[in-house]
Amino acid sequence: MADTTTPRERARAQTLQDITRIGRSHLATEGAAALSVRAVARELGVVSSAIYRYVRSRDDLLTLLVVDGYDELGDEVDAAVAKVAVDDHRGRFVAIGRAVRRWALREPATYALLFGSPVPGYQAPGERTTGPGTRVIGALVRVWEDAYAAGAVRLPDDTPPVPRKLAADVKRIRREFPSSAPEDLTVRGVLAWAALFGCVSFEVLGQYGPDTFTAVDQLFERQLQLLADTTGL
Repeated sequence: MADTTTPRERARAQTLQDITRIGRSHLATEGAAALSVRAVARELGVVSSAIYRYVRSRDDLLTLLVVDGYDELGDEVDAAVAKVAVDDHRGRFVAIGRAVRRWALREPATYALLFGSPVPGYQAPGERTTGPGTRVIGALVRVWEDAYAAGAVRLPDDTPPVPRKLAADVKRIRREFPSSAPEDLTVRGVLAWAALFGCVSFEVLGQYGPDTFTAVDQLFERQLQLLADTTGL
């Protein structure tokens, strides 16, 4: 298919890519709170007034990096899942977990921007970040939904009912992520999602300490298997 973009549009896209690349480099060396549009402009080789046509403020630059990070992580997860058979539900879950960890270890500064401490004074605009930011969640929901539809989920027979107020929360969540799975499986899925990112964060952000675990690969693989068990896969 022929490229229908204009030279002006291609130039703008290239400039945004350059700003993102430089911004992520500064994120790794200076930290999110110290990001400066002027510093990015200097490295880009343009006056600060020129770069403001692309990013209007530090917050706008942060949002650009947040969206780029979420999309890169989402692409990594999608590529990993695509290599696993659709009916291998446990394998798909494990592939998602491994992809999240692999990307986080490769891009720790961007991971910290997305999942670490909030940047003082910055509030991510939901209209720009919610879609990219929920791609991994969507991939996880599809695994559990497909597994449940195929009768491949095994949960304890004596599972107590979900309390009424929590059930109302689950119902609201299902409006965003449609699912026919029972409420308890949804709650277990939330646990697996939160625990997956918790395990990755503890490793990437150094929260285990330097000498607590030497076999971190084996630890993470064991954690993934336990989480798959918890959700009945």
